[in-house]
Order: sequence, then structure tokens, then C-alpha cells
Amino acid sequence: MISIILPTYNEKENIKPLIEELQKNVQGPLEIVVVDDDSPDGTWKIAGDIRSGEVNVIRRKGERGLATAIGRGLDVARGDLVGWMDADMCMPPSLIPEMSRCLGEYDIAIGSRYAKGGADKRGVFRVLTSRIINLYARVLLGFDLRDYDSGFILMHRRVLDEVPFPSRGYGDYFIEFMYRCKKKGLRIKEVPYVFRDRDKGVSKTAGDIFGFFRLGMGYIARITGLRLNPVKEKEA
Repeated sequence: MISIILPTYNEKENIKPLIEELQKNVQGPLEIVVVDDDSPDGTWKIAGDIRSGEVNVIRRKGERGLATAIGRGLDVARGDLVGWMDADMCMPPSLIPEMSRCLGEYDIAIGSRYAKGGADKRGVFRVLTSRIINLYARVLLGFDLRDYDSGFILMHRRVLDEVPFPSRGYGDYFIEFMYRCKKKGLRIKEVPYVFRDRDKGVSKTAGDIFGFFRLGMGYIARITGLRLNPVKEKEA
């Protein structure tokens, strides 16, 4: 079974089309775990109204955060292959079958904007910022990984037995997780895709250029911390 976790907050316009696209593209047993941070727009209700045994909706009250939402989904996911992706329709569910095929040879497959054949079609400022962060991660952390903060992943569940999932952060949690996986010697395959800005809804990344800058500096700080401090395998 493939389990896909969808962390959501105010994605009422995207959640149903995304679930339908996952069901259309993923052949065989599928579990979709929607972890919603009590969205005021009722995302959790829209997902819950989908009458399908493949959809499991968790509505969290009094708790919010991307990494913790994914961690909650991992706690309940039942698949031998588990993964997660954004719920804004910027990441194509049609890539998941190819990612799944890669797991015959690799431990982890990630959707990559920056591997050969991929592309990032967002605005120039966001693309430049992401490129700088990824370059910084490669230089400081090592390993030839082109998209350190992808956030689009499918992996064997056994990976979590070797590498604890980080319990905090926004996109920077993914950088730490990939770094720990690489340090463990796990095999990661980058599967290229074209990333585009969302058509519907509002981005949660940052409300303005100053917020985006603060977020980017948080990424830089986490990367620097990983480089300066030895990885402690028992930490999550």
C-alpha cells in the first residue's frame, strides 16, 4: 500500500481535486491521510465528506505546523511506502507512479525541481532564494542533492526505523531529514518535475518579502547548525 500524507491549512479549493488526482494516478492500494490544522475555511470538512475508504482525515485543534502535521500523519499511515506532498496542486500526483518504481532500487524518491529535466516556474525572487538555499546546503552539508528542500517524497517505511523524522520546522525540516538520510547511507533518487505557482488559494510560505526573508534565514540557520553540530542519531 502507498500512503500519501497531505498536511493542510485553508486549502478548500484544492483538497478535493488533489485527492481525485491521487486516486486517478496511483494504481493499487492507496491511503490518503489528510492532516488539517483546523482550517477556518473547512478544508477538513470537504475532505471528510469524500466517501472513500482511501481517505483518512485528522482534524487537529490547538496545534499547527508543517513538520508536526506530517509527523502526525506518519504515526497513523499504514503503507509499506509512505510519502507526503503539498496540498496546493503545485506538485503533480502523476509523478508518484514513477517515484514508486524508483523504490525498487532506491530507499527514497523525491520530486526534484532542480534535477536535470526539472524546472521551477515561480517568480524570479522565489526561485533565486530557493537556489541560494540549496547551494548553501550542498556546500555546507555535502552530498550531491539538487533539491534539499523539495518537500515531495515517497519512501520505504523502514527508512523511519533508521532516521527519526524531524519534529519541528517548515521547509527546513526536509533539509535536515535528507541530510540525516544521506549520513546513514540511504539511497535517494531525484525524480525531475516542473514546479509551478498555485492557481487557487493563498501561499503559506510568507505574507510579504520580509516574512519570506525571515523564513529563508531560518533555513540558513538550520543548515549551519547541522554543519557545526554532529548529528545525534537519537534526536528527532
